[in-house]
Amino acid sequence: MSTAVVFDSAGTLLETYRVAKNIITGELMPGIETTMLTFADPDRVLCVIQVHSREVMAESPATLFSDYLIKNGIGFGISCTRKVLASDEVGEILYNDHRATAGDLQECIRDVWSRIRREEVVTLNNGVIVNMAVPGIEFMVTAGGKPFPGAKEVITTLHRHGIPTFIASGDRVAKLTKMADFLGIPRDRVFGVATPKMKAQIVGDLREEYDRVVMVGDSINDLYAFRAADVSILTEEQSGEKHQDLYESVDHVIHDLREVITIVTGIQ
Repeated sequence: MSTAVVFDSAGTLLETYRVAKNIITGELMPGIETTMLTFADPDRVLCVIQVHSREVMAESPATLFSDYLIKNGIGFGISCTRKVLASDEVGEILYNDHRATAGDLQECIRDVWSRIRREEVVTLNNGVIVNMAVPGIEFMVTAGGKPFPGAKEVITTLHRHGIPTFIASGDRVAKLTKMADFLGIPRDRVFGVATPKMKAQIVGDLREEYDRVVMVGDSINDLYAFRAADVSILTEEQSGEKHQDLYESVDHVIHDLREVITIVTGIQ
């Protein structure tokens, strides 16, 4: 019987620290769960910005973030939302925002970098939460991560058992391929900037190829993929609030990523 395993990235393979800045109040929100923050308001849309943190830090802090995006031809991807929206609708608001500045995102980047810079392998990812009702950018977001202890062991062990692994994540592709290279997951098995419904579609497509597909995730944006999988595993290794719907929709709840090995090899 053939089995494939799909992993979320941040919070599942990567121990992740996130910070958001409320553009309206100016409040910096360390250690925030950005998917829960997004899902708290049906008009919020979490967008991944396709830019390297170093490039953002080189910009004048006073520059409007929308002007910075337009000037440099920087794109975005919709990572998480409760509504079905066209990217053009979101882009219209994002590229015309008149509140958020490059300095707002720089503040987030500095906070995250101060906490993870001593780690051997790190990733940084930047984004915004657009509120369609405001309308405008409501939050700037930066996330930094490092592989959980045992993440590489899990991938290596599954591969030794002939079980292919995939990543389906809302994070930008450049960040994901860097981590995939470190973990040993082939780049053609990495799907980035995946919305919750896209994750479910990826799982569904893999079910056409494999007898069983296992989904491993940690947050509400994995819910559709959990329901689409043959076997679903919720990991609590990343601390933080979990939506009750997650517990009601999964087959297994684990506290250490290495428990995936026992579950999946048991299926085999």
